[in-house]
Amino acid sequence: MNKKSMIIIGAGLGGLSTGCYAQMNGYDSKIFEHHMKPGGVAAVWKRGEYLIDGGIHFLMCHKPGTPIYDVYSEIGAVGSYEIEDMTKYMRFVDETGSKVIEFSMDLEKLERDLIELSPADADEIRKFIKEVDWMKDSPLLIDLGMSTAPPELRGRFDSLKDMWNMRGFMKYFTGKWAKSASGYSEYLKDPFLKNAFKYLFSPDVAVWFVIMILATIAGGHLGLFKGGCHDFIEAIVRKYESLGGEIQYRAKVEKILVEDDVAVGVLLTDGTEHKADIVVSAADGRSTIFDLLDGQYVDDKIKKRFDTWKPFDPIVIVTLGVDREFEKGAPFAMFMMKEPLEYAGRSITCLPLRIMSYSDSFAPEGKTVIQVMLETDWEYWFDLRQNHEEYKAVKKQIAEQIIQRLEVQYPGITSQIEMTDVATPYTSWRYTLNDKGSPMGWLLTRSTLTEMIPRTLPGLENFFMAGHWVLPGGGVPGSIYTGRNVIQILCKRKGKQFMSKG
Repeated sequence: MNKKSMIIIGAGLGGLSTGCYAQMNGYDSKIFEHHMKPGGVAAVWKRGEYLIDGGIHFLMCHKPGTPIYDVYSEIGAVGSYEIEDMTKYMRFVDETGSKVIEFSMDLEKLERDLIELSPADADEIRKFIKEVDWMKDSPLLIDLGMSTAPPELRGRFDSLKDMWNMRGFMKYFTGKWAKSASGYSEYLKDPFLKNAFKYLFSPDVAVWFVIMILATIAGGHLGLFKGGCHDFIEAIVRKYESLGGEIQYRAKVEKILVEDDVAVGVLLTDGTEHKADIVVSAADGRSTIFDLLDGQYVDDKIKKRFDTWKPFDPIVIVTLGVDREFEKGAPFAMFMMKEPLEYAGRSITCLPLRIMSYSDSFAPEGKTVIQVMLETDWEYWFDLRQNHEEYKAVKKQIAEQIIQRLEVQYPGITSQIEMTDVATPYTSWRYTLNDKGSPMGWLLTRSTLTEMIPRTLPGLENFFMAGHWVLPGGGVPGSIYTGRNVIQILCKRKGKQFMSKG
């Protein structure tokens, strides 16, 4: 019996996962990737003697014993790289140096430190830490709802089953825990503490997601890649290719070929056509639906999703290679500045910093790579890019502004900087084609959590979608699970047992 053929668009985590499970379940798959490397937003690049990791900042469920780790293992993404337990998350420092707070896995110490910093907020602090402590022991933390079946696999009683399994989590859908981090910060009195809670992850994300991040640290479920996230990606690529899968790079898809409402292949920008029994897009959701398929297969839900749902804001990443050692501590720091930093039409009072001193893989001995990641607006950078010289000038200006602010915290750092790299949302779009340079798809909100996104499109046969545009919140586990879902759906339709080993 001949194997069914499958074309997968995109060699990010969603596409690679789809490919691995396709090969395990008897499909002959090929991935078309427009870039020269796999990984999508999980990108790593070199600048001289410095290694820049602009992708996966930390990995959830990095140790054996969790359902998510088991899925990593299925696609070969374990065992071939070094990973360090993340015991500390973020350190907040007032620019005056008078206030400092470090969020770590020690919840008792964290509660004491927060109350000492702001006795007036003691009641709210205790309530918040209580939620973190509850969540760190919840089975949901090591599954994150990822095993919930997509709409195509759900039976009559699955919704009731999900509601029962999620009963302890329902409190996060209403009230203050459903508010954005920015909204929740208004429950606090101390200005320093307000900013800390607002910027623990992102001002726009639901505060329960912040609780979840702190709970994963407290539960020992977060890890840092000591050699960069490309080791993780390359391990999956090796697994995929060992199973017989093929990746063609520098192969941009122009159109998805459809005959009588059945997907039959793809047309590349070089004019070549490639046919297959199944087509899966693990590429950008908007361009897939409205460009590659000309918007022919949509319903009101899809239109509403792309018209009203908010994606994660794109970011500017300023990376510096510094001839200086930094104390090994929390990998993320946030400096509360006395004067706001104005950049790209935005204004911030908190400067986020990623300090990659937890490994010697990023810089030569005695040196360090540090990054500043700033949320920004796509339109600003897209318009600016039309004038290349002005675009370069603004990138240089932002880097100089950041260095001036870092000089306050680290006197002498200006003369120690040996490498400067600025990646904008336009850079991210150019390499990933993600809509407006978004790094992780849809934000986690009450609306996005309560609607399940199918992996299929209405009226189109033999076509599926994977990646962070079909599972809000994005991230590593979500992208991987969506690829798994596609093959599970195909196996169910064929009456075959889904295989997860190979």
